[in-house]
Amino acid sequence: MKKFDTDSWNRKTQYEFFKNYEDPFFNLTTQLNVTNLYQYCKKNELSFFLGCLYLAGESANEMLEFRLRIIDNTVVEFDSIDIGSTVLHDDNTFSFCYFNRKNSIFDFDKKGKRTLQKQKENRRFDSNKNLENVIYCSFIPWTSFTSFKHAQNIERGSSGIPKFVFGKYFEENAVKKMPFSIEVHHALMDGYHVGKFLEIFQDKIDGLR
Repeated sequence: MKKFDTDSWNRKTQYEFFKNYEDPFFNLTTQLNVTNLYQYCKKNELSFFLGCLYLAGESANEMLEFRLRIIDNTVVEFDSIDIGSTVLHDDNTFSFCYFNRKNSIFDFDKKGKRTLQKQKENRRFDSNKNLENVIYCSFIPWTSFTSFKHAQNIERGSSGIPKFVFGKYFEENAVKKMPFSIEVHHALMDGYHVGKFLEIFQDKIDGLR
């Protein structure tokens, strides 16, 4: 982690404008074409859930804006970020589980499955709640959606950790589509950056071979 130079940032004006908003977050919901990811995971006996997390995390790591946080009123940059997700238990309650970044989808899947098993055994609700170099994810596999609103803890969320939500995929004209919601801090990025992230994410899905 290092201090980010906002004085030379081409978004300094936008940062100053949005940073003190009472609710500085904006949310966009779209659909991902996950056909290739689904087939790739099935062919290679990988978890589709973990595959979604891996590619989302790798896409975010490619963009500076997704690695920026606001800590003690200072913008900082992380070299790398990990990803966390809600995990459902047998009694239909959930807890938060965190996954370290890996060099390949296969390594992420292997380690991720062990991490999931440990989480389901210890059931700690939130073991790393003070992490900042992370992205929060949720999965709602029971329903598709066209919009999403998060519960907000403004004080805890003020650092600008992005939030992703994956919905239930559905098939349309032989294409598997998945609702995907992304919420970000407007002081740290704009709609352009969200659009660029989605482009990278979809390219990574389509590029699996």
